[in-house]
Amino acid sequence: MSLLIKYLALCWFINNPADLVPPKSFMWKTVVFYLISGCIVEGLIADPADGSLEVFLRTIMAFSSIATLLLITKKWRYFNQLFTAIFVCENFIMTLAIAAEALDFIMVMNKEEYREEVSIGLAVLLVGWYLAIVSYIFRQLLSYKMSTSIILAFGYFVLTYGLPMLVMDI
Repeated sequence: MSLLIKYLALCWFINNPADLVPPKSFMWKTVVFYLISGCIVEGLIADPADGSLEVFLRTIMAFSSIATLLLITKKWRYFNQLFTAIFVCENFIMTLAIAAEALDFIMVMNKEEYREEVSIGLAVLLVGWYLAIVSYIFRQLLSYKMSTSIILAFGYFVLTYGLPMLVMDI
């Protein structure tokens, strides 16, 4: 539990992922949680079968993009730390997204006038926070400048969310 708390502290820009060495069981639990929470979110906003396929594509893209970055930069030794840090924080954001979806459902049922604005605002907040967290992880673990970390975080987001979404729309 203390390791999880140390990883969750990354979401508030505390701790350095280089100091966190996850055991294999912890790493795979984060992947399983990622798959389950992703399927829940996608199932709430899309067809559950299509949403699940998109989550699996995102997982493949996440592993592939992290592996490619680390192979190119010759920093493969950080693979377990990097993917675990990103996935734990992404799981946290995904949990908040599930709560946002539940709030949206409640607002629809109550016919709230500003439901759409609140939902869009929460989505923008969560995506922005996600990009900041991933940028922080890249900067801390791989010692990149802030601008490089932001560009890498945005590229990672496009690869892991945009590309699978594009494939699913075709």
